[in-house]
Amino acid sequence: MKRILVICVSIMITILTAAASVAQQANPVIKFTVAQDGSGDYKTIQEAVNAVRDHMQFRVTIHVKPGTYHEKLYISPAKKNIAIIGAGKENTIITNADYSGKSYPEKDWTGSSKFSTYTSFTVLVRGNDCVLENLTIENTSGRVGQAVALHVEADRFAARNCALLGNQDTLYTSKDGRNYFESCYIAGTTDFIFGEATAVFKQCLIQSLSDSYITAASTTREQEFGYVFFDCELRAGPGVGKVYLGRPWRPYAKTVFIRTLMGAHILPEGWNAWPGDPMFADKDKTAYYAEFESSGPGSSAGKRVAWAKQLNKREAKKYTMKNIFKSWVPYF
Repeated sequence: MKRILVICVSIMITILTAAASVAQQANPVIKFTVAQDGSGDYKTIQEAVNAVRDHMQFRVTIHVKPGTYHEKLYISPAKKNIAIIGAGKENTIITNADYSGKSYPEKDWTGSSKFSTYTSFTVLVRGNDCVLENLTIENTSGRVGQAVALHVEADRFAARNCALLGNQDTLYTSKDGRNYFESCYIAGTTDFIFGEATAVFKQCLIQSLSDSYITAASTTREQEFGYVFFDCELRAGPGVGKVYLGRPWRPYAKTVFIRTLMGAHILPEGWNAWPGDPMFADKDKTAYYAEFESSGPGSSAGKRVAWAKQLNKREAKKYTMKNIFKSWVPYF
């Protein structure tokens, strides 16, 4: 009997080992290292991204060693399932300085001779299921108008422990994708978190560098959720004292702050209707702007605009990761 048991255990171990081997072959571990001194596989992040096979169905990890990488990084729609992991946001920095109106060295394929908001990015992510972690992305062009640091045009994108630095239009979450930002530092001046995506910001520090607007959502009528901020902190830069939580870039914009610490720089009215837009008038009639259980001197609901909401507990219960992102669970 004992011999039979030993044989059965041996067979089971063999089967499990074989299954693990098959699984590893189906999802092999692929890692690249980027180092400017030549000690890695590539010297630039773009070279490493380009080396990833198109339409990958499992994750490829690119570790980026400390350094300041002067790149205009583009992750195309074919470059999926890429994780770019830095050595800490203080140590791994991706930087560029393009801005709307800046002249191209040469005309692009459209015949344009100048950058626009949509092409001013330092990093553009168009591949689905990509991750950024432990790094800084900055646009250093200064206060010259629209100048995007990170432009996300993908579904199931996640960033954790990243710094996104710029002035106007720092973070552009375009297209109706699902985006997730955790423990990130985001700084800017005007509309510096803007776009169409359904996006969650969890435990992020958001710093206004001038008297202006934090968000400018362009959520569509069909989307149930737009921007949702959980347990974040809104902080003011030096001399900043008059900041709106947001204004609607397009009709049906949706932005909700939940349990957010709001500094004294947040204006009592909280939100702005963006009046005077000749193409989209009366956006306050379709916008959904709401708050729940926020704190700090800027959180007082007494003088908020009449068209904004203070959620009750029943209404707030629908703001869960499962409801917002459906089947997608962000992971790192």
